[in-house]
Amino acid sequence: MADGLTGEETPDGLLGWCLVANVARETSHGESGLDIQHGTKHFRAGTLLWLPPVRWDPGYGRWHAVGRHRGNSRRYVNMVVDVGDLENFRVKGVYSEALVRSLNGHEHDPAAPRTLQNPWTRERAQDLADIWSGHREYLFIEGHRCADPQISVPNPPPAEIQLDGETLHLVSHGTWGAHYSHTPPPTKWTPEP
Repeated sequence: MADGLTGEETPDGLLGWCLVANVARETSHGESGLDIQHGTKHFRAGTLLWLPPVRWDPGYGRWHAVGRHRGNSRRYVNMVVDVGDLENFRVKGVYSEALVRSLNGHEHDPAAPRTLQNPWTRERAQDLADIWSGHREYLFIEGHRCADPQISVPNPPPAEIQLDGETLHLVSHGTWGAHYSHTPPPTKWTPEP
């Protein structure tokens, strides 16, 4: 195998290693990321996605993924997903020829149906899983980035956080982080019957 495993360390039937993740239970969409949904448009919450090494740049915070589509759970589909919509990053072994075909995409060689064309090494996939498992959002308070770079919030961010004894309220959440304010959001007024 390309990752340097000996025959004793390689599980039977292993075709290669791949970085995987699950679609987050809640994902944020829409203006300022305040529209919380379960899963994504193409994948249900909890769906296992296989993340092959990138061959082309799909854009900041996005990655090519292979998984079973929300509408047809029997076939693998290739999509570009937001990394922020994923959780539980880890490394798994690839054992299925159908999965190899989907991971290879247009580079698949029918003469070698069990060969990954662009494989991960187990170590490289684990390094990226470790980095993304710690993915957290930058914190902005009243429009200014928090001075302490160690302070961050999970993605998606909570509606309220406690910092230095103060309650901060989520104003918006987007590409550049979570924005909080000391002022609570306005309460919705409902007329009395």
